[in-house]
Amino acid sequence: MERITSRENRRLVAARAVRDGRAPEQIFIEGKRLVQEAVRSNVDIDECFVSEGLRDQTVFDSIAGRTTSIAALPERIFRSIADTKEPQGVIAIARRPKTGPEMITFTDEKLPLIVFLDEINNPANLGAILRTAEAAGVAGVIISRGSADAFSPKALRGAMGSSFRVPVWDNADYGEVLDWARAGGLAVCAAAADSAASYASMDWKKPKLLILGSEAHGLSEQQLKDVDETLAIPMAENVESLNLAVAAGIILFEARRQNLNDLR
Repeated sequence: MERITSRENRRLVAARAVRDGRAPEQIFIEGKRLVQEAVRSNVDIDECFVSEGLRDQTVFDSIAGRTTSIAALPERIFRSIADTKEPQGVIAIARRPKTGPEMITFTDEKLPLIVFLDEINNPANLGAILRTAEAAGVAGVIISRGSADAFSPKALRGAMGSSFRVPVWDNADYGEVLDWARAGGLAVCAAAADSAASYASMDWKKPKLLILGSEAHGLSEQQLKDVDETLAIPMAENVESLNLAVAAGIILFEARRQNLNDLR
């Protein structure tokens, strides 16, 4: 195992570029659990950095099975590339997973539902929705242009490994997505706070594209005119809104409940 003691080592400079989103073909994976999730999900790992204080043999063994490029760093040097305040001693640099409409297909094991996230700027929220989407069993997640990067360090931590497994189409154009959905026979619905229809009254057994807009401004009037139906989550009075990831969980698990007997 190579030992690196200089902050200016070329490998560390490259790792910081990945961390900061300046190397679009690679992703920065930090933390014991997240690195192990990447290994379990067969993510292509290019190299790994470990703190000299790391004493977790399980982590070492899982990494060693996926890459031979492993470097040990003194704690102060390791902190210079970490994205968290209290790093756990392991960072992997990996290939960015493939994305695009071709990644999304319907199977008997998945809900007949695709989630479209429009201009979701909070990476932690975006990651949490990906985690919820995997738990509910959706067929895929589409992320619009202007949204946070689903594979940024913060989004990856929010998703806790789901980003490696959920089919994703990112940097998508709103109009293109609607055309794609309708060409595939999907009904298009959107969450809207003032909708008269409850999410629980929807028929989630029919293939759908569910659009969720940003917490800051939601979907525009024109965007809502372009959909087939809208839905809302009934709430107690004087409550303005729910956290977007929470709202997504409520809707997606109602869809799962309705489809549970049909899933294999």
